[in-house]
Amino acid sequence: MNDIGIRRLIQVMLVLAVLFGVAGMRLAWLQFGIGRAQATEATVSKQAVSQRTDGLTVDSGRGQFLDRHGDLLTGIPVKSLAAFPDYGMPRGSQQAMERVAVTLGTSSDSLDRWLRELKEPQVWSRSGSPLAMGLTDGQIRDVVESGLLGISVLPYRNRYSEVLSSLHAIGYVSQDPGRLVREYPRKLAEHRLPSSAGIGGAGLEKSLDRLLQGVGPTVVNQVTDARRLPLQGLGLRTVAPDNPHFPVRVQTTLDMEIQRETAEAMLAAGARQGAAVVLNAENADILAMISLPRLDPYNIRSAGTDERNHAITAYPPGSVFKTVTLAAALEAGDANLGERFRCDGEYDRYGLKCWREGGHGVLTLEQAFAQSCNVIFASLADQMDPAWTQITAERLGLGRQVGWFADSFVDGQPLRLLGEEEPGVVFKDKKTAQDGGVRTGTGIGQRDVRVTPLQAANMVVTLLHGGKVKAPRLVTEIRYSDGGLMAKLPTQASPSKYGEIRPQTAAAVLQSMRTVVTDGTAHQALASSVWPLAGKSGTAELAGKQKTRNDHWFVGYGPAENHPRYAVAILIENQPAGLRNRAAAVFGDVMKRLRLLEEPNHQAPRAAVSEGIR
Repeated sequence: MNDIGIRRLIQVMLVLAVLFGVAGMRLAWLQFGIGRAQATEATVSKQAVSQRTDGLTVDSGRGQFLDRHGDLLTGIPVKSLAAFPDYGMPRGSQQAMERVAVTLGTSSDSLDRWLRELKEPQVWSRSGSPLAMGLTDGQIRDVVESGLLGISVLPYRNRYSEVLSSLHAIGYVSQDPGRLVREYPRKLAEHRLPSSAGIGGAGLEKSLDRLLQGVGPTVVNQVTDARRLPLQGLGLRTVAPDNPHFPVRVQTTLDMEIQRETAEAMLAAGARQGAAVVLNAENADILAMISLPRLDPYNIRSAGTDERNHAITAYPPGSVFKTVTLAAALEAGDANLGERFRCDGEYDRYGLKCWREGGHGVLTLEQAFAQSCNVIFASLADQMDPAWTQITAERLGLGRQVGWFADSFVDGQPLRLLGEEEPGVVFKDKKTAQDGGVRTGTGIGQRDVRVTPLQAANMVVTLLHGGKVKAPRLVTEIRYSDGGLMAKLPTQASPSKYGEIRPQTAAAVLQSMRTVVTDGTAHQALASSVWPLAGKSGTAELAGKQKTRNDHWFVGYGPAENHPRYAVAILIENQPAGLRNRAAAVFGDVMKRLRLLEEPNHQAPRAAVSEGIR
């Protein structure tokens, strides 16, 4: 190449260098937003993220609960209408808007207002409901054919359903950033858990939270440009975790048919506060656990609700505790079922009276239990070493937590399935147990005695097993999403440090519980039962400001012959003093319903449980 050619090449290269330099300066000028900017223009920094997304979480990725038949209790799938903000763009014709409004059962004005006020993606719900509304095939067709901008039909999981919302045993999820930081600092620091994640607030949601958190949500995104306008042709994009193991699936022991029937029996009796527990008499598995007032998992502490699980809250048991006093007297050798006692209506100390005016006269110990004689049982407790009462109660699973527990679970940490279970109490302390008035009050289930409905039902299972205490179980296994087994939770014992009561004692108490129904206080309420039943009633007088109120109890089992299958505890709280105990009648109703569920031609309507909303 000659000199002229070389000079021209250099000139061209210089020109190009200048042009590139100017372009670079202009780019930097715009990048930092220094230059003149119009309201409709974006800087390069904004243009770098011009394709934005509006995300709708359609599945939190949290683990799911199933009943013992495999039907979903949480994460109920529905096909729902999802709407994304329109950012000022027209949705579509008025005719299309009216068609969608009609199919949703609302007015076009209400639908239009909801859409215009959207600041972020949302799913359509019925008025006053926090749940995404499940659409029928016809509704889906109307929505799709309307062609409204930013509206789609998406699969969505409601954490809880309208049908199964009041499950205190399952609990609820809430926002608690403080607990999230305390319990998951590493996950938060490594961005494996968003700071907005929910955390279990009670029940299994809380005790199993560390296993339920999962690996991330499923999010449906609408892609928009820098002006927040939907990009034509890109539509919606779904982003989901690609880990096949999560979310986990927790199989519980709950039977939703039994749960439903037990709840209906309580409500039919007009119970507004209380609890009911149904245990499998064979292994103490929890088949049903009712707590009233109901739980609203979406609105904790709202009017008319109570997030506390009354089934694992300790209350004065009243005469139900005479079961312990009877067992203690038999264990101590202080009495036998055939021994005779006299009740003249009043105990000669502490101002204690029998519930029956004038007393019961002469009764055997078995008859005294069946008639729930306060005088005779107060006398037994007064004359007995209080240590026997305390020890026998603990041998029967009272005064301590009895729910399923593992020192080291699959993740190496301890696990108590019912973390809120109260242990209850027999005597406040050893000193007060030496007071005769305290001993007599304790013997009839008053003073400081506190028992949970779960413990009361489990006490019956203990008696049916000759004195061997089992730990009520609420979960049988946890599996990964792909079906692989994470952990099995086997049945387990819950032995007392004091050992067990004798099988002969257990048999004598069971015999006496049968007499309660055949010839005692529960005869009128349960005489017409289809199954032979057995149990013990109790009326607990409340102290303090509630002196004119009582709690009604009944604990028992059935059928009382030929292999008992169910142990049940009923508690109806806060009843007017003087009102006849209604818990025995509810117990009878529950047993009747259980009997009907066992009919060969009974068909379980469990589809409603899986679908969640009908």
